[in-house]
This record gives sequence, C-alpha cells and structure tokens, in this order.
Amino acid sequence: MAARAALGFRAATAFGAAWGFLWSTGRVERYGELVIFRGMPRWTHARGGVCVGRCYLTHAASERRAVLEHELVHVAQWRRHGILMPFLYALAGRDPLRNRFEIEAGLEAGGYVRRA
Repeated sequence: MAARAALGFRAATAFGAAWGFLWSTGRVERYGELVIFRGMPRWTHARGGVCVGRCYLTHAASERRAVLEHELVHVAQWRRHGILMPFLYALAGRDPLRNRFEIEAGLEAGGYVRRA
C-alpha cells in the first residue's frame, strides 16, 4: 500500500506542477518541500489555494508562514494517502470546520478561524 501511495503522490505532484507551470503568472518558489505557484487565476483552484501533491497553487502574491505550514501538513496527507487524497477529501466535506484534513492541518493556520 505504501508503494501505491508513493506512486500516487508523485503523480499528483507531477499534475500539480504541470497545472502550475501552465497557469502561474507569479513567482514559483519553495518552502521546505512545498513548491508554490503564485499568480494562478482564481478559477484554477478552490478557496485561497490548493495543495496537489507537494505543489501549492494560489493566486496570492504572498502568504503568512502559518498558511505555508498548514499546506505542508497537506503535503504529508498527500504522501500518506496518495491518489486517494482528492476522493477522501471530498468525502470529508467542503466545510473546513468539519473536514478532518483541514482540522489536522490547523484551522487557525489555514485562515478558517481567528485566534480567540
């Protein structure tokens, strides 16, 4: 199972990189193992951005460090679940306050809730 997850993770990363290189109009940079594609048209991703494999696709010119740390947790989730990640994420629901993947990544860090 781990080999399949690894293969799915690499395939998702390849897809994310292809999508990012195709549509990104901003800087492409790294943060740890995360590859950030900035300047993406908003229609190319959900919410403020999306993690696909180890690629973070966003329209934002910059992000808070907390958001990037949040996205690194999503990279680990992709690594663990491989190509099943989008299906598992969809089953977890669109509400980030109830989605187990967003909760694990940190709702505050992801900008879904404000610090009390």
